[in-house]
Amino acid sequence: MYTHDCHDLTAGRTLLQTRPGVPGMDVSSHQGNVNWRTAYNNGARFAYIKATEGTGYTNPYFSQQYVGSYRAGFIRGAYHFGRPDISNGATQATYFLKNGGRWSSDGRTLPGALDIEYNPSCGSSCTPAQKCYNLRKPELGKWIQDFVNTYRKGTGVYPVIYSTADWYNTCVGTYGDFSSVCPFWLACYCPRVITYPYNWKVYTFWQYADSGTFPGDQNVFNGPYSQLQKLAKG
Repeated sequence: MYTHDCHDLTAGRTLLQTRPGVPGMDVSSHQGNVNWRTAYNNGARFAYIKATEGTGYTNPYFSQQYVGSYRAGFIRGAYHFGRPDISNGATQATYFLKNGGRWSSDGRTLPGALDIEYNPSCGSSCTPAQKCYNLRKPELGKWIQDFVNTYRKGTGVYPVIYSTADWYNTCVGTYGDFSSVCPFWLACYCPRVITYPYNWKVYTFWQYADSGTFPGDQNVFNGPYSQLQKLAKG
């Protein structure tokens, strides 16, 4: 995942010990084959695994990561990296559902997540327009809505939405209010949360560092383990 509005990485990496909630992690092909038993023994209890990006990429390590985490005792889910520059949201939700993004009410599978954020094609050199995939706020709001509706229709649950406050408020703003239906996964490498995307008042997941105790990005669930299980059950 790709986070720009981060301020204090050192503080972020100590939050596992100081932040209430359930510790977790997210991984992609960058982590390769993960030692899930060690991560579990070190305290992680949930994981999100990248399944897809756009309409032409699947994580080659997805099976090891998704099945392996389940076998080690994790509550886990899959995520899709959205690429509004490639196709519409409905098409990408369908691709995600066909390649690992489905949900089941077994109490161990989290709703799929949409990672919608900075344009990876240009990174830090993006112009303001490129940062938002050269789309206007209403267009990006509709893109997300189409993804959400398609995922909901295919699974019966709403997806989690991952983003930064900076990108979402800049590129989507008030044209994308999913706060009443989609759990929010905040990316902010900061000592405390101050700013949220439009109309969300609380995070469900917080990605607070890009390395630490566990492989991949470091996360925390905002609540007790029983609440995490409830989310997984739908």
